[in-house]
Amino acid sequence: MAGSTHSVNNQVPPLVGYDVFSADRALAAAVGRHLDPGLREEVLGELSALGRTSGSAQVQEWGAQANENPPRLRTHDRYGHRIDEVEFHPSWHRLLGKGVSAGLTAAWDRPAGHLRRAAAFLVWTQVEAGNGCPLSMTHAAVPALRTDPDLAAEWEPRLTSMVYDRGLRPARLKAGALFGMGMTEKQGGSDVRANTTSARPLAEDGTYELTGHKWFCSAPMSDGFLVLAQAPGGLTCFLVPRVLADGTRNVFLIQRLKDKLGNRSNASAEVEFDGTWARRVGEEGRGVRTIIEMVAATRLDCVLGSAGLMRQAVAQAVHHCTYREAFGGKLADKPLMRNVLADLALESEAATTLALRLAAAYDDGGEQERALLRIAVPAAKYWVTKRCPPVAVEAAECLGGNGYVEESGLPRLVRESPLNSVWEGAGNVQALDVLRALQREPGALDAYLREVGQARGADHRLDGAIKNLLTELADLDGVEGRARRLAERLALVLQGSLLVRFAPPQVADAFCAARLGGDGGAAFGTLPHTLDLASVVERARPVS
Repeated sequence: MAGSTHSVNNQVPPLVGYDVFSADRALAAAVGRHLDPGLREEVLGELSALGRTSGSAQVQEWGAQANENPPRLRTHDRYGHRIDEVEFHPSWHRLLGKGVSAGLTAAWDRPAGHLRRAAAFLVWTQVEAGNGCPLSMTHAAVPALRTDPDLAAEWEPRLTSMVYDRGLRPARLKAGALFGMGMTEKQGGSDVRANTTSARPLAEDGTYELTGHKWFCSAPMSDGFLVLAQAPGGLTCFLVPRVLADGTRNVFLIQRLKDKLGNRSNASAEVEFDGTWARRVGEEGRGVRTIIEMVAATRLDCVLGSAGLMRQAVAQAVHHCTYREAFGGKLADKPLMRNVLADLALESEAATTLALRLAAAYDDGGEQERALLRIAVPAAKYWVTKRCPPVAVEAAECLGGNGYVEESGLPRLVRESPLNSVWEGAGNVQALDVLRALQREPGALDAYLREVGQARGADHRLDGAIKNLLTELADLDGVEGRARRLAERLALVLQGSLLVRFAPPQVADAFCAARLGGDGGAAFGTLPHTLDLASVVERARPVS
């Protein structure tokens, strides 16, 4: 018999059964803004279908199951044969299959391919971010492989396929393939030129034998990997297939899987090469230049992933406060909580708007847009990924004690939130890359200033921020010690410019006041009380 005191009330219904894409007004507006009118119906329909899938109770449950059942390494079979296989929960395969079929590895040859993929990646991240790793690596491998037309002809149709073909077999027998990446080594970390893995040329032209290790190898059960190793001519990029053409396993010894803070559904491994067959990609000694386009694409995915995590955190917080009552009314109607929610919503919309602008630049492909990406991608990667953890933590606090309980889903977002700042070069690496762009590629700064200049005169706080940024850029003494500050200001000014041009006036006004005008505090919930915060919160409410 149930206890007579146990009645359940004032509890918030789960945020399921909704269209994750269409309910995100900032995202839907950004896609529509950058999309050719002739593609509008097709792309919006495609993204809305993915949004409904992502918001369904079934798929949300798959995400929880994949997170709760992390992969397991099997180094040997029952007979003692080395197999080096990673076992995943069925929900992982279901999610990865959905991601591939949604085109998350198929951007390079589709109309508006990068824009539609970016929006889909941002939506799909909100289900379970772990499966984004193999999707991102596979997507990003294409430009590196294109440095070798023969390799591209062999692999690109499989990498851009919308068929998830699991199981380790020769690539020629597969309808689709996934790629991982291995650059980091124990002694070097981000300093890949310190790599010690060696590559010995074999008799067949372009083939090598690798010996060494990788401290972090992404998605170890992929069909192929791009890795860096020291060839006679210097640091070089190589393709390492998991299975050789004759059906035998390549030497790919998985030592252990990383026990990570978050991203637990995804396998990251330490691997050893010991006579491992590899094919050279690009020229000897030009490994970093060959793989740099892959790195740039994965860095944009870090921005998109963080934007997706922030959006889901904000959606959960606004949803909770819309229904939860305290102190005689709805939480969302309380002035102080409204301030917190609006501040979080600003951060989320700014991240989404910037990420989609960069994706559109990839589709354009023109010289001006490429120059903009050179400076804007590392600045955005630095800043957006840094903002993700405080947004996730504050959003969890909006749920009170409920947000500290695993069932709410917020702890998973909190654990995941620092990942993208570390992946593909941590904060200092991004800030130094911004400096390199400023010092070596004047066209990058010109493109940036043209972009932000399109909003000049529309908001005095943005104008002042642009002027102050130019003053900082005019004095480059001791610039390395100010690299983070510069990256932050470049990102904020670019976000402000985009919001002033494209966001509702209430959003742009609040962002410029708090982020550019100095009229906001260090913590969330410190926006000026004179702003129209109710409109900002309503815009962020996840209602299709």
